[in-house]
Amino acid sequence: MRAARILSSHFTSVRLKKGWLWARNMYPRLVILSRGPRLYSTRRLAEEAQKAGWAVRIIDPLSLTVVVDEKGGRIFHRGWPIECEAVIPRIGYSITRRGVAIVRQFEQMGVIVLNQSLSIEQSRDKLLASQVMADAGVPIPVTAHVASTTDIDSALARVGGVPCVVKATEGTQGSGVFLARNYPQVRQLVSQMLERGMKPLVQTYIEESHGKDIRVLVVGGKVAAAMRRRASGSEFRSNFHLGGSVERVQLNEEFVSVALSAANILGMDIAGVDLLESANGPLVLEVNSSPGLEGIEGASRVNVAGAVAEHLNKRLEAVERQNKEEEELTNSSSDESSVISD
Repeated sequence: MRAARILSSHFTSVRLKKGWLWARNMYPRLVILSRGPRLYSTRRLAEEAQKAGWAVRIIDPLSLTVVVDEKGGRIFHRGWPIECEAVIPRIGYSITRRGVAIVRQFEQMGVIVLNQSLSIEQSRDKLLASQVMADAGVPIPVTAHVASTTDIDSALARVGGVPCVVKATEGTQGSGVFLARNYPQVRQLVSQMLERGMKPLVQTYIEESHGKDIRVLVVGGKVAAAMRRRASGSEFRSNFHLGGSVERVQLNEEFVSVALSAANILGMDIAGVDLLESANGPLVLEVNSSPGLEGIEGASRVNVAGAVAEHLNKRLEAVERQNKEEEELTNSSSDESSVISD
């Protein structure tokens, strides 16, 4: 494909509309849903999609209006209908509900979406994601949902006692995740979460994986890149944005298989699978539907955004091939009907 261009969100509405209509006849159109057009991950996805032949438009999902009707509905941006061939959602945790509604509408319009609304919803609820993966045989740390303070003792017994990890069912980038080293800490953390209307989880602490984990980037059912993350100082969470360090890592077949299984069971085209290195093998900690690219591209020296663009082109080719086959089938049926009439 020829290189297209990125249509900046700073254009006037009229200019955007003209440019977008022009692109329809020249290049496939991609919308990246992101509240941060200047963020590294958003910019890299836009750049590589442009190189792969897409006309790219970055739009704040909160600026979109959904109209639902008997014809399937439409999506509007500043009064203009949005038409495109594909969407990459970069939906932040704080706008999950609104963002998922936007993504679902694009799905109903027949647009290629990486990732779909159900996948995003499942990944944002740690308990639900754990249930789905465990049911499919994906190895995870033992996890117990605590509905009240009276359940703390039984939950601790199930996860092997203290120390243990206490976390909220919803949250990203390590927020709401704590290491409780004794019973009073567990009780305090769980009580505080319950008082705030949160749903606390108690999870087995994997001592041999303290302060480190492996992030695997899965794109289109293949491992695109992987890195090991290490926490800084006394911090036990290894998230890159918390000051942790990253390094390239070579995965064995078992780690690859578990990462692919986790992404597949949650139905994700793009997934950041976080694995703990336990004595019994890899355990899936969580799966991120909008994984950051800066740390892993830097550590692995792999063009992950380019892999996403390549997968996007394959999805488009598959859709075009299917449409062509359906059109030929329809024409063939019409010809047969015409012969019978004659």
